Amino acid sequence: MPYATGRVFLDADSHIMELPDFLTSFADPGIRDALPPITTEAAGAQGEGIEHYARTRRHSAEQVAVLEQNVIGGAKGYDALGAFDPDERSRALDLLGFQAQLVFGTFGLEPFLQHEDPDIRYGGCRAFNRAIAAFCADDPRLLAVGVVSLNDPARATAEASRAVDDGCAAIWIPAEPCGGRSPGHDAFDPFWSVLASARTPFVLHVGAQRIAIRDEYMATGRPPAPGFAGGGEALRLKDFPTLHHSTEEFLSVLVLDGVLERHRALRGAAIELGAGWVPQLVRGLDHAVENLARFDPEVQRFTRRPSEQVREQLGFTPFPFEDVGALIDASCDELYMFSSDYPHVEGGRNPLKRFETSLGAAPEATRRRFYSENFLRLFPDARALAAAGAARG
Repeated sequence: MPYATGRVFLDADSHIMELPDFLTSFADPGIRDALPPITTEAAGAQGEGIEHYARTRRHSAEQVAVLEQNVIGGAKGYDALGAFDPDERSRALDLLGFQAQLVFGTFGLEPFLQHEDPDIRYGGCRAFNRAIAAFCADDPRLLAVGVVSLNDPARATAEASRAVDDGCAAIWIPAEPCGGRSPGHDAFDPFWSVLASARTPFVLHVGAQRIAIRDEYMATGRPPAPGFAGGGEALRLKDFPTLHHSTEEFLSVLVLDGVLERHRALRGAAIELGAGWVPQLVRGLDHAVENLARFDPEVQRFTRRPSEQVREQLGFTPFPFEDVGALIDASCDELYMFSSDYPHVEGGRNPLKRFETSLGAAPEATRRRFYSENFLRLFPDARALAAAGAARG
């Protein structure tokens, strides 16, 4: 019996564990040798296994037989079922019981996304997008998440168009200033138009922008503690409470610069950044407009309150240890989406139990929104998958 049963489950966060040739196999010849290698040296336990699987390129039949017995609660990272093999991943989805799943990268962005050479930066985006689309190509339940840097508006728009043509279902962008510009700068309107016209959401996700607090805050005179999962450079204790800050800043600017107002068909999501901050984001945006709109003629022309724009066009994934019921009570049940983070260890070994506990006595309509309907608001093309899953269920 699958792990998840009884309703439609659309998973807003999962990952591929990239092998070393993930980028180079799909890079244009002129950029292939210039791309820095994929490494996991700073990832601690999360990177264990890459060297072994770079040689074998598969799990053994014995491993697969064991992994199939407990796909969500068993091995994580490179050892997990379907971590890097697309056929295995389809089998993992069967056993998980999810009708669709966004698929993000893990280590594949680091070699190029912040590179100072724009040819490497955008050549890496192109290679990544081809690679993630190829991983997902044979199973419509796997929704590839491409990546685009916004440093150069024209190149960003071109790469977004290519990624959509290659089959990417969403475009991952860093939550940071865009080459010295706001994401609401006029130069980016063609980029947002491409995504809106293609019904391809943008997504913000941990890992595409700096998450570490300033180094000075780590200086205590005592030996540093290891990061999460044992990596000295991985997510650290002090980084976690402020993990969402750059995303909250980015989305606030996006709304107040009128991007969602101008592009009504645009959709977006903040993934694996928690959601405890979301009710205050929504309230803060409304308060800003209510009290300060007289200073901004463009904001005065809004036809919807910021809270309405967020509710209609954005979505957020809580961590499994967050109280989803309390978040809904503090805002509304149209903002939050289920995610597993498979096969990363951060997703836990029984996320459904934790989410169900925190949803408590929430009505069935709220549960449907959390597990599938809010996802479909952002990704309407997944509706056929949801319908097929409901029919099977």
